[in-house]
Amino acid sequence: MTRPTVAPPRPWAFPTPSEHVLPNGVRILLHDVPGQYVLSLRVVVPAPLSAEPAGQEGVASMTSRLLDEGTSEHGPEELAELMERHGMVLGAGVSDGGLLVDVDVSQPHLATAADVVRAVLADPVFPDAEVRRVLRSRLAEIEQERASAAVRAMRETSRTLWRPGDRAATPAAGTAETVLGLTREDVVAHHARTVGPEGATLVLAGDLAAVDALGVLTDTLGAWTAAGRPDLGPVVAPVPADDRARTVVVHRPGAVQTEIVVACPGPDRSTPHGWAPHPVLSFVVGGSPGARLDAVLREEKGYTYGIRSSFRPRVAGGSFVTSGSVRSEVTGDAVEILLGILDGARDGFTPEELRSGVDFVAKTAPGRYATADTVADETAALALEGLPADFTTTNLAAVSALTVDDLDEAYRRTATGEWTVVLVGDADQVVPAVEGRVPGPVSTVDV
Repeated sequence: MTRPTVAPPRPWAFPTPSEHVLPNGVRILLHDVPGQYVLSLRVVVPAPLSAEPAGQEGVASMTSRLLDEGTSEHGPEELAELMERHGMVLGAGVSDGGLLVDVDVSQPHLATAADVVRAVLADPVFPDAEVRRVLRSRLAEIEQERASAAVRAMRETSRTLWRPGDRAATPAAGTAETVLGLTREDVVAHHARTVGPEGATLVLAGDLAAVDALGVLTDTLGAWTAAGRPDLGPVVAPVPADDRARTVVVHRPGAVQTEIVVACPGPDRSTPHGWAPHPVLSFVVGGSPGARLDAVLREEKGYTYGIRSSFRPRVAGGSFVTSGSVRSEVTGDAVEILLGILDGARDGFTPEELRSGVDFVAKTAPGRYATADTVADETAALALEGLPADFTTTNLAAVSALTVDDLDEAYRRTATGEWTVVLVGDADQVVPAVEGRVPGPVSTVDV
């Protein structure tokens, strides 16, 4: 038998949606994905977290968690039973840019699912008992987060990296202090102030051949109304702290591992310099076992199971974050090597690294967007970020055209050496091990 030859990949583009507008002004983006009989519906409502009243940080997240706890048409148990009978999976959450409601449902039950989404957006009743339960759950969640070294490290990173008082410095779901003061009236007021059809986008992806999708959405979400919302203003990028280039050790007595986070401000996907180099850089620096960080810290030194780097865009602004854990006794060496690799990358990347990163990002895209839910998620994210529907396709084309100089310039713009370093571990061991090997002063805080 003749060995088959490997042909070059065929051209691929992210699916282009058809665009419509409902009578209430909601923008509709429809993706017909043949063979995907579980439909994915997403609704994004622009409302920056910075619109939360001072002292009520977390009210947006709590409001999203309460949307499916009963409407004027269905009580909490009745609504849960309705969704279960129709095989619906509904969720809601917030980002720095707004509210996202998502539901996956089989093709025959689209009308029911769309009407449920309309009801939870337009007429949630926020039962007092459920509000108290969700707030108690969040307080318990905060305690659990304190027990997780990785979560605790990211919380301290946000507080150190961004200017005090900036919304990005506080967890999206709020702190114990802000959540403890929330009431049902606060949730109701926040919903009325921020959730409405104005500026909203609805995305539907799946096999739509046998479905009158536009008709169904017009009859259901097209009937969504709300009182006029005030102008909440644009989403603005977080402001970096003046003293962010420093090291913070979160003291966990007796810890046998140290959680490491190294971060700096980064771009969002709207950056005028182009987003294309950044996912490639993420892969090359710390996105795989063969990346620069793991090649040394895992494969050569055996200090860790894995260290990862990634550019993390927000709706506005973003960050470049490296994180992972090492054995306590090697913390000093590991941090010094890690920072050396990150700083040394400013000297430039190789053609081989460029090719491996470009191939990974560009050639795995068809697999990443092979299902209706991933198509809907990406399109909803583009809508919330104000990016065109063809952004993913044009960005992949730009990825394929990258040069080594493009990578070098993009990395140097972000990785200036002004690192925020957060270490969660036994401070009695960690502080002496890292002094003189990390940027800026070293301070210690309790868990």
